[in-house]
Amino acid sequence: MDGFVQFMEEKFVPVASKIGAQKHLVAIRDAFMVTMPMMILGALAVMFNNIPIDAFQNFMASIFGGESWKGFGGSVWNGTFAILSVFIAFLVAYNLAKVYGKDGLAAGAVSLGSFFALGGALGMSSNGLFIAIIVALVSTELFVRLIGNKKLIINMPDGVPPAVARSFAALLPAMIVISLFGLIAAIFAAFGVTDIIGSFYALVQEPFMGLANSYPSALLIAFITPFLWFFGLHGANMIDPFLQTINAPAIEANLAAITAGKAAPYIVNKPFIDSFVNLGGTGATFGLVIAIYLVGRKHKAFSVVNNLSAAPGLFNINEPMLFGLPMVLNPIMFIPFILVPMILVSTAFWSTKLGIVPVATIMPPWVTPPVLGGFLATQSFAGAILAAVNLLISVLVYIPFVKISVIQEQKREQSI
Repeated sequence: MDGFVQFMEEKFVPVASKIGAQKHLVAIRDAFMVTMPMMILGALAVMFNNIPIDAFQNFMASIFGGESWKGFGGSVWNGTFAILSVFIAFLVAYNLAKVYGKDGLAAGAVSLGSFFALGGALGMSSNGLFIAIIVALVSTELFVRLIGNKKLIINMPDGVPPAVARSFAALLPAMIVISLFGLIAAIFAAFGVTDIIGSFYALVQEPFMGLANSYPSALLIAFITPFLWFFGLHGANMIDPFLQTINAPAIEANLAAITAGKAAPYIVNKPFIDSFVNLGGTGATFGLVIAIYLVGRKHKAFSVVNNLSAAPGLFNINEPMLFGLPMVLNPIMFIPFILVPMILVSTAFWSTKLGIVPVATIMPPWVTPPVLGGFLATQSFAGAILAAVNLLISVLVYIPFVKISVIQEQKREQSI
């Protein structure tokens, strides 16, 4: 194990660190972090409209004389999920331009213009996410290079307000970039492709979402995040740009299916991982907190760290445990830290696949405590029971490794 850790530190960690700090991935990640509250709100609005209780539905219909009361949830959805790609097109460009030290607002505006020039009006919801990200990255790379070209700067006389001067400095680069995307749209239209975003969604994005919805992909997601964390790399942040392009369309598709009275098509999404796998944070470390209380509390150091980690862990914040116990670069805890999420994703996936538990369709805030998150995500007590069972499994798997760790620590202390 020591040789493996040393090898990974020398060969893997530097590469992974560079990937995690890659400016385009960071821009995408930060953009989705801004939109997370809106995604949660949109999901809650749809949940409110579709609470599966006949008495509630009949009561609301009797008060409002029909289903007009659902207009609230529909309006909130229109302001969140329905324009998610618009948010992303602007925010990714804004973040990336700021990395280059350029005008983020101008880059975001140019990205939006380019997105709509390419047909973004037909793909403002999550089905246009891939295209929105691509347009944001490409348009910003072009814009930051053109805006630095002195030949394209329109010089304004002294005394002109700075905001006006900046807008004219960006005028020609903006016109060139947006026109380029308009030209691309015209070329596609000449070949009969009038809806670029819809065609891309059907040919690429939807099949990719289907692949990501498989059991092997769920296992991979469960494995890679704690694996990166073991080496001190923020696994969730590193893979988030990839997962969010799958997650948002999957949640929206599930909500749309349920609203239409159909079965939700996508099992693997963020609420699924948050509610059934990351119980207490990456590695289901709230199970470890309980395990230490059961069999490791007599070890003073473990007990102190555990007491400090318990309250944050209840709200899925586990950095105190990851760096305090620690879990990072801990060869004994490496096995359960990797194994537990893979077991939990297996029980959750097959419980959902077999219809024992409803598909996770609502995205609770990521700080929602374990078990409660399972209920909110599925709108079912079956979801809460599954989360509780998974929490129990995590405790049982962690217990023997806590015992081993305590024994090893006691031997180390005696040898000093």
